[in-house]
Amino acid sequence: MKRARLASIVTPTAYLGLIALIIVFAHSALQSDNGLAAFREAGSEERRLKAELDVLVARREQMANKVKRLSDAYLDLDLLDERARAVLGLARTDEMIVR
Repeated sequence: MKRARLASIVTPTAYLGLIALIIVFAHSALQSDNGLAAFREAGSEERRLKAELDVLVARREQMANKVKRLSDAYLDLDLLDERARAVLGLARTDEMIVR
């Protein structure tokens, strides 16, 4: 009789403990620093950084192209004229400047 009563107390307590343990692990898997929410946040951060990298790579390629066009090996006179006008404020004597 004591054994049956003990079993009727221990079995539900063990089930409750198991359920509590499952809840703790599930919460940890979803909300912890290494959980599903952090994984999704890291994925969105990765996509944002890749987009930023693509923009920076394109900008770097544009700058490298300008540097190449202004180098001694390959001189683009139109670009040189444009940069001289923009930076130094130069204009030809036969040109009219409208602001």
